[in-house]
Amino acid sequence: MTGPEGAIVLLGPGDPFPDPRGSRGDGLVAVGGDLSVDCLLEAYRSGLFPWSVDPITWWSPDPRGVMEVGSMHVSRSLARTLRRAPFEVTLDRDFAGVIRACASVPRGGEASTWISPPLVAAYESLARAGHAHSVECWREGRLVGGVYGVCVGGFFAGESMFHHEDNASKVALVHLDRHLARRGFTLMDCQMVTPVTRSLGAREISRSEYLSRLASAVDQPSRW
Repeated sequence: MTGPEGAIVLLGPGDPFPDPRGSRGDGLVAVGGDLSVDCLLEAYRSGLFPWSVDPITWWSPDPRGVMEVGSMHVSRSLARTLRRAPFEVTLDRDFAGVIRACASVPRGGEASTWISPPLVAAYESLARAGHAHSVECWREGRLVGGVYGVCVGGFFAGESMFHHEDNASKVALVHLDRHLARRGFTLMDCQMVTPVTRSLGAREISRSEYLSRLASAVDQPSRW
């Protein structure tokens, strides 16, 4: 179901996602739909991501935060941490542990995060279907940091990260970036630039540039 430029589209059962280019300034594109694997994958291919579940809202901010694959900025202090290798770093060993840890960490002084139980369940379903992945940092068998996101072709959407020890989330993100570079990914989405991701090289691009790059990336064979 489509609407006039700047209007929020209400999605009924089976409705396709609208083109986000005409969405309103805050990036809210549509309300409704569901959190099934197929619906989530269509959303990411369309340049959208969910941000709430009651109701389900779908967003495409302009500008959009991205990190250029293989070009992450590593500070001297972070480089020293990487050389010391204080953590065991793994891929997809404990997706559930990572997303649940991310969901337990309040952001910006809020009492809770946007990662509600229905979203946790939805992304765990994506992981079981092979479309969501995690990088974990371990210390003496304890999960102390990590990052997770969604993969479609040569596109990776970073969703959230956490740390229980200094630099653990940054180490996970550096390992993720290096893995994506080795596998030939062409676009890494971080949705919006934060002080932490900006320090690692994240930048903003226009929605139109993002959607153009996204269309090329998701059309590639699966890269993970």
